[in-house]
Amino acid sequence: MSTRPETPGRLGELAWLFLRLGATAFGGPAAHVAMLQAEVVRRRRWLSDEDFLDLVGAANLIPGPNSTELAIHLGYRRAGFPGLLVAGACFIVPAMLMTALLGWAYVRYGALPDVGWVLAGVKPVILAVVVQALWTLGTKALKTWPLRALGAACAAANALGVHELAVLFASGLLVVVARRARGTPPAAVVLGAPLASAAAASAAPVSMAGLFGVFLKAGALLFGSGYVLLAFLRADLVQRLGWLTEAQLIDAIAAGQVTPGPVFTTATFVGMVLGGWTGALVATLGIFLPAFVYVAASAPLLPRLRASRGAAAFLDGVNVASLALMLVVTAQLARAAVVDAPTLVLGALSAVVLLRFKTNATWLVLAGAAGGLLLHRLG
Repeated sequence: MSTRPETPGRLGELAWLFLRLGATAFGGPAAHVAMLQAEVVRRRRWLSDEDFLDLVGAANLIPGPNSTELAIHLGYRRAGFPGLLVAGACFIVPAMLMTALLGWAYVRYGALPDVGWVLAGVKPVILAVVVQALWTLGTKALKTWPLRALGAACAAANALGVHELAVLFASGLLVVVARRARGTPPAAVVLGAPLASAAAASAAPVSMAGLFGVFLKAGALLFGSGYVLLAFLRADLVQRLGWLTEAQLIDAIAAGQVTPGPVFTTATFVGMVLGGWTGALVATLGIFLPAFVYVAASAPLLPRLRASRGAAAFLDGVNVASLALMLVVTAQLARAAVVDAPTLVLGALSAVVLLRFKTNATWLVLAGAAGGLLLHRLG
């Protein structure tokens, strides 16, 4: 699908959609992908499931926050380069503000506010949203039994600890080789890459330039989940620079996890702790700027890649692996989300409402938060 020319109306609808999602999209990248699919494919029909999967695969192939990059891709598809900026900024800003307020409260009072009751109600709803998206997208990507077998192999490899990037590239290459040989894709054989560790160093003075550089490097080089971000920032902020303690870094990751929107707003929290509101803005700009650059450079090339037989086969393999990674994350989410009878009932009811009535996922998330509050009051 070609990029449509931008109009003020399209920019306005992009701004409203992504501000709303940025304020309500709990659950991490897999949940964000599911909510985006529900909004732009099922409700608004801006693009097909196949086109959406291509954007998911493209976002997974570049460093940085995948769901934010997907939002930026969608903005570009809808309204060109202005749409790219509007969609990305509007998805980031609500989470940035919420995380900054958590950071301010943390600096002032020395602890994070307790929002466990919100997550207790939201997590089962998010689980239902992700399962629905996996089912819909899986029927498009896993069209043959060889591709389904490849998806299962990718999920198993990732569950065993193989790095996400290795799984993505191996799956893409296997489909290319299989199609050229006109045979069946063999089972995925992938090798994990251990994360490098940094040597401890004496504490250095905090500077805005240094803070920007740390997070620019993270945004430009980091693949993987918020837990990979934890390891990356620990090497720089705790061990090399001595700007944070281990406990502060864990609190920062927790702040990124408990707020909606991109998990990478952990950077906002760290910036607030180290440099106040200026530090929060500098760190946020540093970690998200590479995502805009990467998408701006790669988005215009996607139609050409899909037109190439070899590149299209590689992208198909990446799409299969992307769904497999989502499945693994969903299984992990299920263990954390369904912990007792009330959360099981809440998740099941959410799935029924989604499948039967095609309800907007945002309203379900808000209802889940209200349900969590009710459980907290009754408990």
